[in-house]
Amino acid sequence: MKVTIDNLDGQGAVDYSAALCADVPLKIERVLNAPSRCSGMLDVSDAGLAVPMRRGRIVVISASGTVLFTGYVATEPQAVYAGTATKGPVYRYAFSAISDEWLLDKQSVPVSGAGLAQAAGQVLTTLTNRVDGGLFTTTGVLNGAAVGVFDPAPAGSWSVNAGNVAAATYASYRVLNGAVSLQPAGTVTHTLSDGDGTLQVAALQTSAVKELANDVTVSGEMEPAAYITETFAGDGTTTVFQLSEAPFRPKGAANSSLLLSDSFNQGVFNPQVWQLADPGSHLGLSAAGLTMTGGNGFDGQTTLMAIDAIEMGGTLVIEAGNVQFGVASDGVVCGLYSGVIERANCFVGYNVRQSGGSTVVIPLVNGAEVGMVYTLLSGHTYTLRIRLHCVETQRVLQRYYAMVDGAVEAFGGGVVSAPMAVVFELQDLGVASNTPATVLYDGAVTSSPASCSFVSVNSVQLFGSMGYCRVTQTGSAWVASTLPSGVKMTRLIGVAGEGINCTVSATGKVTFLAGRVPVAGELVTVTYRGQQRAIARLEDPASVAAEAEGSAPGTARWLGKVLRPASRSSVDCENAAQAVLSFSASRAAAVAGTYEAMNPSDVWPGDVLTITSRGKTMNVVVRQVAIEDGSSWPEALTYRIAFANDWAEGLGLTLSEAIAADALLPLTALATPGNVLANLQQLQVVSATGTALQVDAGTAPPAGGGFEVRRRDWDFGLGVDQDLVLRSPVRNFSIPREGQVEQYYVRMYDGSAPPVYSRFSSAVFTNLPVS
Repeated sequence: MKVTIDNLDGQGAVDYSAALCADVPLKIERVLNAPSRCSGMLDVSDAGLAVPMRRGRIVVISASGTVLFTGYVATEPQAVYAGTATKGPVYRYAFSAISDEWLLDKQSVPVSGAGLAQAAGQVLTTLTNRVDGGLFTTTGVLNGAAVGVFDPAPAGSWSVNAGNVAAATYASYRVLNGAVSLQPAGTVTHTLSDGDGTLQVAALQTSAVKELANDVTVSGEMEPAAYITETFAGDGTTTVFQLSEAPFRPKGAANSSLLLSDSFNQGVFNPQVWQLADPGSHLGLSAAGLTMTGGNGFDGQTTLMAIDAIEMGGTLVIEAGNVQFGVASDGVVCGLYSGVIERANCFVGYNVRQSGGSTVVIPLVNGAEVGMVYTLLSGHTYTLRIRLHCVETQRVLQRYYAMVDGAVEAFGGGVVSAPMAVVFELQDLGVASNTPATVLYDGAVTSSPASCSFVSVNSVQLFGSMGYCRVTQTGSAWVASTLPSGVKMTRLIGVAGEGINCTVSATGKVTFLAGRVPVAGELVTVTYRGQQRAIARLEDPASVAAEAEGSAPGTARWLGKVLRPASRSSVDCENAAQAVLSFSASRAAAVAGTYEAMNPSDVWPGDVLTITSRGKTMNVVVRQVAIEDGSSWPEALTYRIAFANDWAEGLGLTLSEAIAADALLPLTALATPGNVLANLQQLQVVSATGTALQVDAGTAPPAGGGFEVRRRDWDFGLGVDQDLVLRSPVRNFSIPREGQVEQYYVRMYDGSAPPVYSRFSSAVFTNLPVS
């Protein structure tokens, strides 16, 4: 074994092999999706070598030429007294080194957005480039499987986040010899058996460490539940309306979640936030912020695009401030794109063009101009906003991976389809700050993309500047009014000074500002989502039947929580439970063990061992490898390999035995996930009189089914009479008024026996006078 250390003293890599102490073997420890470590003892006095320095680079190579370890001495070597020689006391030096990613871990990981349905390799490369793209090459990073939703841990180091990316896609990462690599677990497979001589096996030990489970309950994050439409009556004086429930807000959002913000006050565009395409050098930074000095005349070639995609869920606000445009401007600003960056793929954005010799801005929706044309005044600065509201806050479903019969399978994934309300507004900053914003468009689209790329500037030929831009996720609330004349309009939510109508607190208090108070006879409708703990319970009927003996039940239940990848909804929990059952329902479900070999081909965590023992074959993933140098010639390297399958030690899923304390446990287990009808995303109260509420369910009923209305949630079903108000076989129906304050819950059901219902209710809450 050859060991070299570069102490960064100008001497380069120096060979320390002769200084290795034979009585303290050099040891290399490799852990799946975590940094490797190398430790040993050096006697440098006889060899005439310098004591290794902290940050010294160490390389360990086997006699066969295999690079076993590269890294850095993490701490000052420890002097160990070895005795006294003719020149005085003699010390040996114990050192400990950490693999190359130590350099990345010493740097801060910038806050970044979620990876949405991206290949794991793409997520890992982006993460590496954000920390320091110049330290290591990423050519060995394979794309691999796709994540569902990957949220980097803001307080985690590079290696923690890299390990989470790899684990989420059933892969392994490593950093060796200046290169980051990522490959699916099992890319390298070692076939072994009892008494196998090819690897000079010293020991094979396996044991079952956990009982099987064929009835699995898993909990996840807090999820949006009922689709609530709450209606109040204005009287011209009331300014505060309290919602019946606190509106759902995404995890970590107190009042809003800042997805992106840039004041363009640095010397260069922030490469941790933006991806710049500017072949003609038309985009730059100045005292005015982002400065636009034209373009090459082609759509989509001069752009400033955010690295992270935006999940199109809940209520989003896109804002650009201190915006100015000069003559002859042409392009799109504040654009969300689904596909290639060009106008035709712009879901929403501000189209800037010329009209009659003036520069105008026009709302752009699905590549087409809509709404009001607004002529910009020379020398004026503006704030441009786009407000988006989707009743679904989770648009991208989580994806889980597990090894089933030696092959990696995926569970879950996909997107949630949903409509979206869109409002474009503009403020002329030359007018007082409390002047209402000018609404250029207030409408809706029946179908919206699940995620989009955010492009602050797509300059065909733009001239001007942008002081800042930001994208925020403000929760799930959306406020609209119906005036006594029947005119409907969206009430703008925000903070004072933005020309808005009202504010919505985290506790559900809607406060209207002076001059925007609802008039007498005005109906104020707040649309939002309730919340609950995501949970699911699934069983494997075949395993339950196989485990039943005599009169003993065959159910083996397990309850726990999904830690990673995060389960943001009950749908995610169902997919996670299905993944767990794929490896927990076997009688040899949880197997762990060790395998010891002398001088095998190099083994890394993430390799798969196909082990045949006692006539049975199992596939297990290597979790740890410890390599010890025998200090002999020929070289004798002992590999101690620790392995486990998914139920013994999670890889694609990280589970906790402690289920969430606020989870409402399902009474029965499902045999298959997803046996529900669509939620009534577009149910609305068409009119409210003193005697009845006229409801449009928003969709036609299924054959033999209809819509069931109840006074309380979660107790739906034919033959259940308590709290039943009515069942309607048609889309439009009337609910008789019973009091000023009313709450009704509606779900769709089909004609099967027993009927299948929507997963969540659409709730109608009212606080209106009755006749």
